[in-house]
Amino acid sequence: MSLEKLKSKNELDEDDDFYDEEEEDSLLDNYLIFKCDGKDYALEIRFVTEIVALQEITEIPDLPPYLKGIINLRGKVLPVLDVRIRFNMLESEYTERTCLVIAAKENSMIGLIVDAVTEVIKIPSSEIEPPPKMNDTVSSRFVTGIGKAKEGVKIILNLHNLVYEDEVRRIDAQIKELNDK
Repeated sequence: MSLEKLKSKNELDEDDDFYDEEEEDSLLDNYLIFKCDGKDYALEIRFVTEIVALQEITEIPDLPPYLKGIINLRGKVLPVLDVRIRFNMLESEYTERTCLVIAAKENSMIGLIVDAVTEVIKIPSSEIEPPPKMNDTVSSRFVTGIGKAKEGVKIILNLHNLVYEDEVRRIDAQIKELNDK
């Protein structure tokens, strides 16, 4: 199945037979691997709905710097977060490999700007260790675990912690206003 056809459980109706337990099991232990600043990060594939080319981003005033604005993706307005800035990395120019990972976060979706998507791999739960203690730094709350793969280690992200809940509510309200116009 192509990545573009993956759907989040939150998007489906009860009678939609696309999503079933077999499908959920086939996504188990699968992670989308992407790069930011030369490091490999992993996101559970069940949260990923698609990967799209970077497109024009409309800025919204009064957002934190890592929230770059919004995009219109096939008629749906989505907030966009730059992962580099969120992790306090140096900003860099976007390249032809820079892309948006569209991910489902509870009842909303978000675009994550990443340097490049590299692959989808299986990391069994037995190969995942808790994140090391990092003196309670800002970035430590984003890490769910460290996955061991034959190509090295992958930093497994906690999608739910990338954006603060009050920011999500504010963005969702602004997007609702735009969608209602």
